[in-house]
Parts: sequence; C-alpha cells; structure tokens
Amino acid sequence: MTISDPTGVVVVTGIMAAGKSTVAQALAERLPKSAHVRGDVYRRMIVSGGAEFEPGAGGEAEAQLRLRYGLSASTADAYAAAGFTAVVQDVILGPWLRTYVELLRTRPVYVVVLAPRPEAVAAREAGRGKTGYGAWTVQDLDTGLRETTPRLGLWLDSSELSVGETVDAILARLEDARIA
Repeated sequence: MTISDPTGVVVVTGIMAAGKSTVAQALAERLPKSAHVRGDVYRRMIVSGGAEFEPGAGGEAEAQLRLRYGLSASTADAYAAAGFTAVVQDVILGPWLRTYVELLRTRPVYVVVLAPRPEAVAAREAGRGKTGYGAWTVQDLDTGLRETTPRLGLWLDSSELSVGETVDAILARLEDARIA
C-alpha cells in the first residue's frame, strides 16, 4: 500500500490509552480513501447481556470478544472490497492478534502495535476523559502485550512521539508492518 494506492487493511492495536483511536483516525485522514473501523463500537452495540472481558474471563465474555473481532474484520473486508483502506483500531492482544489477522480476507494486511512505555500510558490514561482500566492495570496489560502477543508487524514505541510523528513513522515504515 502507498498513499497513492490505498488498498488493504491496517490494524492498529495496543493496550488501552496507547493512542490507538487518535492515531488510527489521523492515519485514516492522511489516506485518500479510507474508513476507520472502531472495534469497540461492536462491544457498545450490545444493549443487555454484555460480558466484559476481564482477567480470567472465559465462556460468554470470550464468545463476545470473538464476535466483536469477527464483526470488525468483516466490516474492514467490506470497506476494502469497496476500494477503501480500512484502518481497524482495537485492543487485540496475545494470541488473539494472530487469530484476528486470520479472520481478515483482504490482502495486504498491515499490523501496527503501539507500544509506548507503561509510564507514558499511565500519564495518558490520567489525562483523558474516559477510563479504560477497571480490573486491569496498565502494567498488567503492558506485560501481557510484551510477553504474550506475537511479534507481528511494526511495533512502535510512541512514548515520545506526537500523533503526527507517529503517523509519519507508520507511513515511513509501512512495509515493516505488512504481514500478509
């Protein structure tokens, strides 16, 4: 994919407050024809009976996470089939990242893992209007990210980067992010 030839799916992941939403939106805005697929939208669509994915969750919570990932992957594929670059943004950690990529039918697929230092994430979390952390801690998720997530695509420490600099780094190293 190049800016002049927008095809494929770009998956932007990382822990909560890593900057995924802001970076994915800014990346999508830099592309000539794109859609920002926000994975959390599918969780919020559940009106009743939702099961939060928390430490030790299984059963229904895992089934709903799988549903959310399947819906966002299908949406990304539909946008890509219509000629858009689909920029997917969600918390996709551990073995789920490989599973998510396998759900996508579109090629090419690019994976960008935003991996700022935990102290940078904690500062961002403290400064934002919403709170993502409940049963999880920044350190818990960061450890899970670094120890259980397969090293797919481009891993970017965005601790000291502005949003624009992060997007510049992604675009400059896009081939490093290509996994399929």
